[in-house]
Amino acid sequence: MAIPDYQSCMLPLLEFVADQKEHSLREAIDHLATQFKLTNDELKQMLPSGQQAIFDNRVAWARTYLKQAGLIEPTRRGYFRISHRGIEVLKKTPQKIDVKFLERFKEFREFRQRKRKPQGKIKENSKDESEKTPAEALEVAYENLREDLAKEILQQIKRCPPSLFEKIVVELLVKMGYGGSRKDAGQAIGKSGDEGIDGIIKEDKLGLDIIYIQAKRWENTVSRPEIQKFAGALQGQRARKGIFITTSNFSKEALEYVSKIDTKIILIDGEQLAQYMIDNDVGVSPVAKYEVKKVDLDYFTDE
Repeated sequence: MAIPDYQSCMLPLLEFVADQKEHSLREAIDHLATQFKLTNDELKQMLPSGQQAIFDNRVAWARTYLKQAGLIEPTRRGYFRISHRGIEVLKKTPQKIDVKFLERFKEFREFRQRKRKPQGKIKENSKDESEKTPAEALEVAYENLREDLAKEILQQIKRCPPSLFEKIVVELLVKMGYGGSRKDAGQAIGKSGDEGIDGIIKEDKLGLDIIYIQAKRWENTVSRPEIQKFAGALQGQRARKGIFITTSNFSKEALEYVSKIDTKIILIDGEQLAQYMIDNDVGVSPVAKYEVKKVDLDYFTDE
């Protein structure tokens, strides 16, 4: 089955701690994973940041909301149990516990009031928003901003002159650790023009190996014959590695071709190129930075 949203985890989580014993979050996650019959692949699905599993995050937020409503209470570091209020709630055998249900408790309403945005422009009760934890919503917003930025970068690349495109590729490869210095990389690349780049670049600062590079500002899909020509050029140079960069994309046949040949060829399409530029601060500048913090439980532990 699909990974349940965090609100769907609330009632099962409260029922899990109905034994009035203390439990850890890990115990709760493992129990609910079995109850929801999640597969290993589903349990391994990560948030966009790759920092936490989606299901772990949703169970953790279900616990936070139940705690804010006073239905569970912390016992010691990393552990919690059901509260007297939680026991009373379960006695009434609710069919569902969600945000709307928790709104009946004053503490939870105050908690929600603290976390809402002043203007209230986002409808937090919409179906899409209600299925996301705050962490998920933040990461989705970040990914959307990043996707829009990548599209804008690619548009700018397609409009820039060939000489600037050469400079962009050189700077990016150097930022990624290739080519030694910018001077070395600049001398190695930019030999052919034709709105493209052909040349060699050092794989590392010591020049222990070289990489043959071809980059084309194309609108059309790069097909297998173009990659075969590039592979042939590599053989002519006795090169074992190559990078083919394009502002468009590659055909399925081209991708299959490079996976079957002995020569190592990396294909970078326009979307990947823009993402690499964002990751390495090429052609972009920071506007704002937000740090997401959590409570340091060790600080509040009396040793």
